[in-house]
Amino acid sequence: MAKHGKKYLEAAKLVDRDTYYAPTEAVDLIKKVSYPKFDCTVDVHIRLGVDPRHADQQVRSTVLLPAGLGKSIRILVFAEGDGARAAEQAGADYVGLDDLIAKIQGGWLEFDMAIATPQVMGKVGRLGRILGTRGLMPNPKAGTIAQPDDLPRVIKEARLGRVEFKVDKTGNLHVPVGKVSFTPEQLMENLSALMEAVNRARPSGAKGIYIRRVTLTSTMAPGVRLDVAQASALRPTV
Repeated sequence: MAKHGKKYLEAAKLVDRDTYYAPTEAVDLIKKVSYPKFDCTVDVHIRLGVDPRHADQQVRSTVLLPAGLGKSIRILVFAEGDGARAAEQAGADYVGLDDLIAKIQGGWLEFDMAIATPQVMGKVGRLGRILGTRGLMPNPKAGTIAQPDDLPRVIKEARLGRVEFKVDKTGNLHVPVGKVSFTPEQLMENLSALMEAVNRARPSGAKGIYIRRVTLTSTMAPGVRLDVAQASALRPTV
């Protein structure tokens, strides 16, 4: 087992490993136990009652976090013509097609999200091996393939805090919901939006208990377990 430092062990004393905290208590606690001097990311880890090996038990969707993520997102858009003009006007950081494909094939990956219009996916598909393993490949399920006239909305939502979540091979979701510097109210807004989205994304093949465990963590700090029933019942207030 990995050895933890003194600050981690001191923070861990504040968390009762046998307690499943109410969401509001967990949010307050995660702010207390986050000891690094930098503004840590707050993540939610959700254990699902699904078997990702089956096609009808896949969980993948997006959620617009009301309070955002607390960081800037570098957006790349693959588009030509009207799509390229719309993306530029909407404030995308990088817009193009053949030139960007060549740069990426050469090892350049200085962006956080890739969006594409359907018209250029034939060419963008060449990047599947590069972008797919990094979760950057444009995909309709992630909402990152959009018609030219819809690009402004997609780019705006990405700036505001639209996050994709996808179940991993072990049946877990790992989703950022903000920063430790966020107010408890902001973290609760984002957590509530995420839990509603995860419930909406329940696949047809999921049987029995769907959400089995919910843990709130921050960078380098101990995790805080949430009461699953209370967490599952969270809904945005606006």
